[in-house]
Amino acid sequence: MFCLFWQFSHAQVSQECVNAIPICSNTPINGGTNGFGADDFNGATSSGCLEQTLSGAIESNSAWYRFRTSASGQLGFNIGHNSNEDWDFALYQASDCSNLGEPIRCNFFDNSENKSFIGVGEDPTGDEDSVHYEDWLDVNAGEDYYLFINNFSNVNSGFSIQFTGDIWVTNPTDALDCSIINNLLGPPIAACENETIILDATTSGATGYEWYSDTGSGFQPISGATAPTYTVTGSAQYRVVVTTAMETIISDVQVGFTPVPVTAPVSDEIFCHIPDMMFDLAAKDAEALGSQDPDDFVVSYHSSQTDANLGINPLQKQYAKNSGQEIIYIRTTSMANPECYDTSESFVLDAIETPELTFSEEVVICESIGSVQIGETIPNPGFTYQWSNGEQTPTITVSEEGEYTLTATNSSSGSSCETSRTVTVSVSTVPSIADVSIDVQDLRTNNIVTIITEGDATNLEYRMDDGAYQSSNVFEGVAPGNHKVYLRDIYGCGEVEDDIVVVGFLTTFSPNGDVLNESWHIEGLSELNSPIVTIYDRYGKLIKQMTEFDAGWDGSLNGQPLPSTDYWFKLSYMDENGNRVNAKYLQSHFSLVR
Repeated sequence: MFCLFWQFSHAQVSQECVNAIPICSNTPINGGTNGFGADDFNGATSSGCLEQTLSGAIESNSAWYRFRTSASGQLGFNIGHNSNEDWDFALYQASDCSNLGEPIRCNFFDNSENKSFIGVGEDPTGDEDSVHYEDWLDVNAGEDYYLFINNFSNVNSGFSIQFTGDIWVTNPTDALDCSIINNLLGPPIAACENETIILDATTSGATGYEWYSDTGSGFQPISGATAPTYTVTGSAQYRVVVTTAMETIISDVQVGFTPVPVTAPVSDEIFCHIPDMMFDLAAKDAEALGSQDPDDFVVSYHSSQTDANLGINPLQKQYAKNSGQEIIYIRTTSMANPECYDTSESFVLDAIETPELTFSEEVVICESIGSVQIGETIPNPGFTYQWSNGEQTPTITVSEEGEYTLTATNSSSGSSCETSRTVTVSVSTVPSIADVSIDVQDLRTNNIVTIITEGDATNLEYRMDDGAYQSSNVFEGVAPGNHKVYLRDIYGCGEVEDDIVVVGFLTTFSPNGDVLNESWHIEGLSELNSPIVTIYDRYGKLIKQMTEFDAGWDGSLNGQPLPSTDYWFKLSYMDENGNRVNAKYLQSHFSLVR
């Protein structure tokens, strides 16, 4: 949005609404307010957001202005002031001080944030959340407004008024109606140093012109200035006396020159960029201002030279910078007269992308394979890669346990950004079943099977029959019969399976005629296919062979009782492929006690 700014540099203040200073295309800058004269609010305790102050009235140290729109559009204004001062304002749409009504825009927030602007529209510093700004005005041609500006303390350095809004795009020279000012030399003039200002008092029928200036000691004649025009060379109050045959016309005008800021050279910024990173542009303010007073100038940053020249689209000071190189254009603007600015400087903001490493930090080598590839599998061809073992590729193949660190570096414009990531490599052996503990409870469905493994079992999972894999090596509620158990490495380094048989038998029996434990047998054989139990003595001599239909062994051989000692047995059955196999993991001996 185009903004038009004007003002002059000496005091033009009216404490009274009825004497409000008319504003045309040029707007004034106040040299400071002191007192409020008569109470323009007639004893009221409030007007909009404004309330009575310690003065006993709504006004403390006040200034009144009036203006009339001559076009339609969006209108706003900035009231610039010293950042350590607190100013309030109220804007009334009215044509008569005796009938102001309630303000259509009003702001009374204290300046604890040390802001330099209040107003309507947008803060020129780019602060989109400023509580000191009210919504834009939508105006039509011919509307009258009164602007009241108030300062709580008379210790102040004054303020400036700068009008803004798209109304200045469509009507850059006549957005405000100058007919409310009746002055031969026109309204006050704000100019920048080195700007040529020509006062024109040309009057039809004039017989003579005399020019005067007042720099604070009263009007003094300007030697040799007798032409209809006068070229101004310095800030002052100027007066022309025009003599005609009919009358003498006296007209005054105030002309103020504001120093043009000079932006100091600003160094380029190169930094390492990470996602969602913010760059603080405000950190460059002091560099851009150099020795100039930061209370007198405001620094803004723009993405193009055009935006900087027009003073539009300032970048947020907390700038969300993407990676890559960008030119930032600087505008240094006078707070006294925003038409006095410098946009001659820029700097390069180079955000070097910081590499991101995404590979896993824990990798396992399967013992059966012997090696594994580690590192960044989708590398950036613009980065360099360095491993702690000296290799310089994004990925490497390793065959030993240990820690390996990869550093990725992105170099640009003589600077480098790097990221390191360490991967821990361990070796996982092929799983192996060492033993199976079978705890028979009652040969129904609550038997317990525990799979015992060789070596480290922390990386293993277990399954029985068609069940799901589990981290525990214990299975409860196992029915009698033959089962398959599975063991696998969680890193995919191997899987083994085996067959087990869940049956029950006595570890001790005593065929001594007391009716208790008179025979030795195996329970649960009926769950197996064609089971055969073979009993041996300690020397391997065959003692007895039984099937599922036998009642058991009574401890005799050929009708003769055998002595008390340990005996061994084997259990075989037909597997699902029709092969006879021996049951594994069964305790293979029992005791005969007489």
